[in-house]
Amino acid sequence: MKKIIDAHIHLDKYEKQDLSNIIEGDPSIEALIAVSFDLKSCQATQEIASCYQQVYPAYGYHPEQQLPHEKELVELINWMDRHQDEMIAVGEVGLPYYLRQEQDLERAPYLELLEEMTVKSKIWQKPLVLHAVYEDAKMVCDLLEKHSISKAHFHWFKGDEHTIDRMIQNGYFISITPDVLYENEIKELVKKYPLEQIMVETDGPWPFEGPFTGSQTHPYMMHKSLVEIARLKRVPITDIYPLVRKNTIDFYNLKEKDKK
Repeated sequence: MKKIIDAHIHLDKYEKQDLSNIIEGDPSIEALIAVSFDLKSCQATQEIASCYQQVYPAYGYHPEQQLPHEKELVELINWMDRHQDEMIAVGEVGLPYYLRQEQDLERAPYLELLEEMTVKSKIWQKPLVLHAVYEDAKMVCDLLEKHSISKAHFHWFKGDEHTIDRMIQNGYFISITPDVLYENEIKELVKKYPLEQIMVETDGPWPFEGPFTGSQTHPYMMHKSLVEIARLKRVPITDIYPLVRKNTIDFYNLKEKDKK
């Protein structure tokens, strides 16, 4: 059976019954990197990971929301510190690109928060799972270079050619969503980015269009993503599955994770 690993999914956003059906109902799912939104989300993700062997939790503060109060942030950081051994990565963290399109927000405080999370990730020796698109990605690259961060995963990335070249040069990874089947921007990104630095994800339960319109987002969609990646890269699908799987296992050190 062809195994798949979802490199970025919000499992705590699914209903419990849907969660069970997704994880237990598809034997092709080898692992799920479950990212978090805030402290409450971290705790929910932790609980899910304790119930399912396939789930590897990442803890962080999603940028597409208002900044936490100082007390909330201290509580979150302290909680993450106490649970650093169980988390596979720091994430999801980044900058609020989409929220800034709706509200008049200053980017600087979010950069400060991201820098704090970046420093912590280095101390904890954990990869960073990043939400950083378009012009925000350049600033995030600046920050990663400032702190000599090499293990960075830009999920659902979109950006200009120069930033893409910079990310490739720095060895950063990206993960491709099911919209690769119908979004030209993502197709072109796949063509340009080295296959050795590509993973796949769903960002579930975020919904998709095209052939997935009206369907609940499920990791099985990644099978179609991998077929399209193989087509775009002109590589046999039989080669794509093991390579993308290995990319994800190596990036997240999944073999070394002690699942209890």
